[in-house]
Amino acid sequence: METNLRPLSLGEILDRTAQLYRTNFVLFAGIFAVYCGVGLVMNLLLIGLEELLKAMHTTALALITVAAAGIELLILFLLIGPVVAAISRAVAWVHLGEPATIRGAYASILPRFGSYLWLMTVTAFVIWTPFVLLYAGFFGTLAFYGKGFGAHAAQHAAATDPHSLAVVGIASVAFILLLIPVCVYAILMTLRYSLALPACVLENLPALKAIRRSIDLSKGARGRIFVLGLLIGAIKLGLVLVTQIFVLISAFKNHGQLGPGMTAISQIITFFTGTFLGPIYATGITLFYYDQRIRKEGFDIEWMMQAAGLTAPAPPAAEPRLALDAHFEPPPAAPEPAPPPAPQEPGSGHE
Repeated sequence: METNLRPLSLGEILDRTAQLYRTNFVLFAGIFAVYCGVGLVMNLLLIGLEELLKAMHTTALALITVAAAGIELLILFLLIGPVVAAISRAVAWVHLGEPATIRGAYASILPRFGSYLWLMTVTAFVIWTPFVLLYAGFFGTLAFYGKGFGAHAAQHAAATDPHSLAVVGIASVAFILLLIPVCVYAILMTLRYSLALPACVLENLPALKAIRRSIDLSKGARGRIFVLGLLIGAIKLGLVLVTQIFVLISAFKNHGQLGPGMTAISQIITFFTGTFLGPIYATGITLFYYDQRIRKEGFDIEWMMQAAGLTAPAPPAAEPRLALDAHFEPPPAAPEPAPPPAPQEPGSGHE
């Protein structure tokens, strides 16, 4: 067991994240490769579907493509919670000096698949609802008044009705002005809920209690968590630019159009970059979870005592029985009557 737990600075957490990831790369990348592999297969199927529909000259190409992309997003959304939960479980094991495997990590989280899914659903709804409403209102306004989207909508509105042009212009300005506070809100709520999944996994909490736990634990660490996300985002952006540069050049030369072969190559590269970078943030977040527990609850002392055999984890409390059950319990059995005394033999009494 790892008993040398103590509060860590941001630099030490980043260093510990890199150390754990480097020494357990196959473990973490193998866990996240499941998610990226499903995305790769579905993207390749989507590319093939688009080419098939183009060959058939169907008029419902856009509708079918959008529907297929929506199904893909739904499946990936269902997977991301359990995958990140498996990484959190594996990070906890290796951080505390316990053995960990890909199979063991997934086996440990599958029984609570519904809890992780519900947690991701609730947090995604709270974080992204303002974005959805903002974009829906803006594009709905363009579709209604401009009969289209983007610059074509403004040109159409100008050519048909000055009033429509004014509405489209006001909607565009409002969209830009509101986008900034909506982005700030999304970042703040993401930091607020950042420790919910580790709490749900490592403390076996239900979704709503894990969210409240994250709100409390993350206080005092949200700025450092933001820096972690910023650094990982910068690394991901740089790696994507390096690995996808030839794809971007090809798209520029062909006026934004990519052939199916180049698109497939781009998706394969995305699989490898996603597998490589995906586990890093989950690893760092799990370390922040432990660091906050050490700072606020003395988890390091608790763990050292457990490692020394001085205390044992409390057993799970038994579920309380309903009071109504008492009415249906059988009455206590009556005590059995005592057997009668054996008759005395003649001459056995006192003389």
